[in-house]
Amino acid sequence: MQKKLAKLIERAGLQVAPVQQAQLVRLVELLDKWNKAYNLTSVRDPQQMLSRHIVDSLVVLPHLQGERFIDVGTGPGLPGLPLAIAQPDKEFVLLDSLGKRIRFIRQVCHELGLKNVKAVQSRVEEFDDPTKFDGVISRAFASLSDMLNWCQHLPKPQGKFYALKGVYPEAEIAALATDFPADTFQVDDVITLQVPEVEAERHLVIISTRG
Repeated sequence: MQKKLAKLIERAGLQVAPVQQAQLVRLVELLDKWNKAYNLTSVRDPQQMLSRHIVDSLVVLPHLQGERFIDVGTGPGLPGLPLAIAQPDKEFVLLDSLGKRIRFIRQVCHELGLKNVKAVQSRVEEFDDPTKFDGVISRAFASLSDMLNWCQHLPKPQGKFYALKGVYPEAEIAALATDFPADTFQVDDVITLQVPEVEAERHLVIISTRG
C-alpha cells in the first residue's frame, strides 16, 4: 500500500517524507479496522481510501497559510489527520459532534504518536478557542453560508476559511452576496484540485474576513 501511496503523492505533485507516508498508510489500516464496527466512512476498500481520503485531503497542502488550523465537522479526521501527519510542525484541532469519531481520532493519535492534534467533541457553534486559528477547514461539511455563519468566531483577524468542495459551488458563492453584508467576507480564490484516481471534480474555496 505504501508504494501505491507514494505514486499517488508523486502524481499529485506533493512532497511527503517516507516516514510520514508510512504513518498515512497506518491511518488507512486503522480506518479500515474501525470502519467495520463504527461505520466511519462509506469507502470500504483501503486501496480506494488512499486516493479518496488521503490524497484527496493532502492536495490542499500547498494552499494553506499559517501555523494553526481547525478542521470543523472532521468526521473520522478528514482532512485534518492527513494534513497533521504531513505537517508535524503545525497545530490542528479536529472538531466533531459524534463521540465515536473523536474516539477514533484519539486512538490514531495515540498509535501514531501525533503530538500536534487535539480532538474535540463539540458542535462548532458551541466551541470557542481564545487563541483563534489561521485557517478554518471543512470537507463536505455544510454550505459556504452555513460554514461562515457557524464558524465566523473561530479565525484570527487575518485568518481564512478553506472549504473543500466537489463541483464548482456557483450557487453557494452567489448566495454569499445575499446572506452577508458586502464588508463581511470575500472569496479570495476557487482552486481546481486534481486528485489522482478520483474522477469527480474537486475545488477549494478560499474565503477571508473583511473589515
